[in-house]
Amino acid sequence: MAQIFSEPGEAPHEYIRYNIDGPELDFSKAEEAAKKIALTKCRNCMVLSWKNGQTGEFYPNRECGTQKKPAWIHYAETRGANLTIDINDGAYIFMILKLE
Repeated sequence: MAQIFSEPGEAPHEYIRYNIDGPELDFSKAEEAAKKIALTKCRNCMVLSWKNGQTGEFYPNRECGTQKKPAWIHYAETRGANLTIDINDGAYIFMILKLE
């Protein structure tokens, strides 16, 4: 498996805020919506990291280095994340690498 690393801030980064109404919103529905939004921006993309603001869970769920940023953000940025989708003001956040 190959890993892609880059310095944070090297590439343009797009940030999209999106609201979904309804009490039935859960992580899987938010992830599905984030993927659909990402696919409107590019044909190929990959979710690198995420945070569930409802529970505090995040992925990857381990520390990597001694950076001041949360590990899930540092992980995505150093792997070239160039799209962040924030659903319902931080309820669910997905950091994505647009490949095309």
